[in-house]
Amino acid sequence: MTPSKNEIIEVMIVAAEASSCLYAQRLLEHWQKHATRNEPRIHAFGVGNREMERLGFEVIGRSEDMAVVGLVEVLKHFRSIRRVFKRLIYEASIRRPKVILLLDYPGFNLRLAKKLKACCDGKIVYYISPQVWAWRTGRVQHIRKYVDQMLVILPFEKEFYENSGVNVEFVGHPLLDEISPDLFDADSRAEWRNRYGVSDRDQLVGLMPGSRESELEHHLQVQLKAAELLYRENPNLKVALLLAPTVSIEQAKGLLPANDLPIIFMKDNPLKMARLTDVILCASGTATLVVGLMKRPMVIMYRMNAITAWLARRFVKGTPFFGLINLILGKRAVPELFQGQANPVRLKEELSRLLYNPNHYREVEAELERTVALLGEKGATGKVADILDRYLK
Repeated sequence: MTPSKNEIIEVMIVAAEASSCLYAQRLLEHWQKHATRNEPRIHAFGVGNREMERLGFEVIGRSEDMAVVGLVEVLKHFRSIRRVFKRLIYEASIRRPKVILLLDYPGFNLRLAKKLKACCDGKIVYYISPQVWAWRTGRVQHIRKYVDQMLVILPFEKEFYENSGVNVEFVGHPLLDEISPDLFDADSRAEWRNRYGVSDRDQLVGLMPGSRESELEHHLQVQLKAAELLYRENPNLKVALLLAPTVSIEQAKGLLPANDLPIIFMKDNPLKMARLTDVILCASGTATLVVGLMKRPMVIMYRMNAITAWLARRFVKGTPFFGLINLILGKRAVPELFQGQANPVRLKEELSRLLYNPNHYREVEAELERTVALLGEKGATGKVADILDRYLK
């Protein structure tokens, strides 16, 4: 039965991480932009951030409080995360959402999918696949059983899920919709660099420690020490800390150690910040794709709690890389260093190779040029909205 124009359609969205929140935000904006008087109004609730809340999203759980990774880190926040989990199940049983849209965050969302399948009849759609093709491949059986529709953003994911009997569609990567021509305008880039006191002759190293509290804890000090080693050899080098949307400048300043390293603080559109730099030391995650799309050579790193790292080495299978940009390019286009390898001395050496070897720099740039072509076409958000529309109507 087609909903009447006065009806309110309930949709649950669970976006617990910075990148997922951006994609959910774009979907909410799309719905608002294309809403008409003759159609029912969509009311979305669940887990999200303040930007989503400003669009009318009803927050049951805040992504800023739930974006933790690793066994030990999850245990620290277990009570508050469990509270949100139970509240979502309760609200779903009362409100009966037509669609439940889950974005990444597999440890939470896959358990939630199982519970929701039993208590309400809304369609469960998973947008932004967990990396089950590399980590805990057995989860695909869980997905086939409890997820009605998988929407993937990386081309190779479609074949993986099809071979596993999962209903899947490839929608393209939503980050492509964030790219505009002005990001590559040389004059605009020079103007914005000058605003931060960076001239055309300067080399600017960007630090991207991540968006989660645990990532800041494990990455920031190591990245700063690597930058300090570079600065000792070249005092004319400029260093910028590129902050995720979830991290304030005041918070970042409070985490800095006492040293002589001058830091430029940037908090802006991640694509724009990446474009202003010459090289980036980047925590593994969606940020590596942001940097790759801007064709900035980078060094990827990741550190975590020792127990979580042991589990990661034990369960990650089927891929020689952990950096998303390398996975997409199908080769180790940029260096990636994990755990003990990601130490200040080694990171400094890899950054120096990019900074002071022009031929190597151009080779990496050329590899990154292929990124856009490998990610499909623009319009991922619109495709997602069209697919959800089948279930909403």
